[in-house]
Amino acid sequence: MKDAIISVGLEIKNDKVRDEIRDIASSVQGFYVQNESDAGDCNILILEMGEDFKKDCQLVNKLLCSGSVKDIFLVSSCVESEVLLQAMRSGAREFFPLPLKKEELVSAFLKFKERNKNLAFREKSRKKGTIINIVGSKGGIGTTTIAVNFATCLHELMGSRKSVALIDMNLLFGEVPLFLDIEPVFNWGEVVKNISRLDSTYLMSILSKHHSGVHVLPSPTRLDGVTTATPGIIERLLHFMQNEFDYIVIDSGQSLNELSLKVLELSDTVLINAILSLPCLINVRRLMETFKKVGYPSDNNVRVIINRYQKNSVISLKEAEKGIEKRIFWQIPNDFHTTISAINQGKTLAAVAHKADITQNITELVSKITQMADTQKAKKGIMGWQFMEAKT
Repeated sequence: MKDAIISVGLEIKNDKVRDEIRDIASSVQGFYVQNESDAGDCNILILEMGEDFKKDCQLVNKLLCSGSVKDIFLVSSCVESEVLLQAMRSGAREFFPLPLKKEELVSAFLKFKERNKNLAFREKSRKKGTIINIVGSKGGIGTTTIAVNFATCLHELMGSRKSVALIDMNLLFGEVPLFLDIEPVFNWGEVVKNISRLDSTYLMSILSKHHSGVHVLPSPTRLDGVTTATPGIIERLLHFMQNEFDYIVIDSGQSLNELSLKVLELSDTVLINAILSLPCLINVRRLMETFKKVGYPSDNNVRVIINRYQKNSVISLKEAEKGIEKRIFWQIPNDFHTTISAINQGKTLAAVAHKADITQNITELVSKITQMADTQKAKKGIMGWQFMEAKT
């Protein structure tokens, strides 16, 4: 069908029910049902729950977190209140008792279409945005400055061809809004509390758009949302944002907890920010050891950058590389006057001093990192999900 652009995947054991759903879905304009042999993503997955409700709900949550499907509809002959509660908690959008009522399923399809009317769904056409995670080896060494200017510079380089989001994961002490002179109404704590509502319309209503073109998702200023955040929820949020944006730049601050570990696991490139001081370099060494212990991120995806670099530093670059047992990838020159001026005005370095060495240096860093990240992704290719593998 020429107009069928929203894909529907079926995992239904009952042949009669499967055929019935296929007929209903195919009758709604704008939808098509994938063949059973199809592998890859789909926009809506309709899943029949079996006897092990807990296992099925875990599967629903796993698939949603992976970003493989946008919405999941559940069908079941069991309509006990506990089953319905588990289904909704898992993140499923709709629940249909058997036998099916055609008008209810059609209504759910139309609601999906309305919620996502601004998205042009096509089979296997989803974005897979690149996550660039900037981690501080210590507080107060300019990690947020780098993250903010990296993101805005990236958008300037890419122009309208690519979209860029900036997420502040520096829990409770995130300062991204101050650095950009914006007053956001919402933060990612709102998303955490309303994760079941996550769709394109809701996400864009939460994000704050800076005049540079970068979409900003601040960190919670209080405990709201932080205490209920889980690695699974953060994974689902990031996967969803990868579908919406070409690049996601993350200011992770210097915390290392279960949430930041999940972000590290999902990151395509990790930049460890340090200065040439003994405490920082010791922390870099500890971070690298932690990465090896947990098994991610890969050493090939980690780059060490030195901020506030001065050639006459007491600790040389060679001594630093020997201490951390890793080559230093980049040095950002020390320019206190320009940097503090930008911070105090809530402006980017480019806005305050477009031709300054530090501004040009970060532009070159952005160009090199994105080229390397894109090349690395191209080699990996895009892997679709296999439902039976997910179930096991």
